[in-house]
Amino acid sequence: MRILGIDPGFERLGIAVLEKNKSGKSPSAKSYGGTMERVLFSECFKTSAKLEFSERLRLIGEEVKKIIKEYKPEVLAIETLFLNTNQKTVMRVAEARGVVIYEAAQAGLQIFEASPPQIKIATTGYGRADKMQIIKMVKILVNIDEDKKSDDELDAIAIALTAFAHLK
Repeated sequence: MRILGIDPGFERLGIAVLEKNKSGKSPSAKSYGGTMERVLFSECFKTSAKLEFSERLRLIGEEVKKIIKEYKPEVLAIETLFLNTNQKTVMRVAEARGVVIYEAAQAGLQIFEASPPQIKIATTGYGRADKMQIIKMVKILVNIDEDKKSDDELDAIAIALTAFAHLK
């Protein structure tokens, strides 16, 4: 199974495609008990603040569509929004999230949504884990290049891992 994990945003969109190996063992599993999931692709897709918001949404849609076409995931795993004090930002992220969900639905993907506490529990076992605990566990659970330092990219991997945990 392939899962497209998305950490939604309009300035930075975390994107990851993970695959569960059929053999049940990761070819690159770490010696301390790696996982059956492997990262096929991940990036932090950025849009420029100089662009009109509608253009930024179009670029996000095109990028998601391109990744779906190339990697052919079966599931979109996307983080739900949490209320923030900045309502304008929340609204914009919600619109970007809508573009991603639209593209996934158009491609026939199953949609899996997870809240921040669900993602924390699935990756660390603790629903109030901090960002550093999540990042540490993501790097333990899957082999990724050490130069992958973008929080958005690592969050997208964590969201995809959460979907694997829930969609057994």
